[in-house]
Amino acid sequence: MIGYLRGAIAACRAAESPRKAPVCFWLTLDVQGVGYDLQVTASAASGLSTVGEIVQIFTHLQTREDQMVLFGFPTLAERDLFRQLISVTGIGTQVAMALLNSLGIQDLVRAIVTGNTRVLSLTPGVGSKTAERLALELKSKLADWRIAQVGTISSAVTVVQEELEMTLLALGYTPTEIGAALRAISTSSALIQSQDVEPWLKAAIAWLSQQS
Repeated sequence: MIGYLRGAIAACRAAESPRKAPVCFWLTLDVQGVGYDLQVTASAASGLSTVGEIVQIFTHLQTREDQMVLFGFPTLAERDLFRQLISVTGIGTQVAMALLNSLGIQDLVRAIVTGNTRVLSLTPGVGSKTAERLALELKSKLADWRIAQVGTISSAVTVVQEELEMTLLALGYTPTEIGAALRAISTSSALIQSQDVEPWLKAAIAWLSQQS
């Protein structure tokens, strides 16, 4: 088993047709003169595009009768979450990569632990039944993992953020936009101390308006 690879980025190219936004990229890593092709999410690839940069990538090896595929992840936590996802019946590697790409670790784990199937089903390839299965099979497993691996703020603030997320979804914002807004406004000490969703909502909409 290959736990991780450390080497220089040789190339990074989209793994899908350029006619649509790619979910995955092929990252070629030069490890002591040997080139390894790893499939990484588009979000991970955005931070791994400098040719010649030395990086460490955690890996998961999928072996089939006709091929072997290495999946790469910038952090151990993301690799471990990927393995949790593909342990669920009906969740293949591409769906797991799509979930990680569209939601990121924190928002994905939060959606599973809270049973937020609406957020999960917004990812292409994830229907309502698949979302329900994810929440059912992984909710208890990820509850403790969330605290140990991902980390979280106080439970009161988490509840406010989850209410905010549902409100923004109802207003038409995408999970990617909501996740970015939450990360941006969560640095405010004033908001962290507030258990009222109203100031969170105003701050999130103001931040999102500035991005358009």
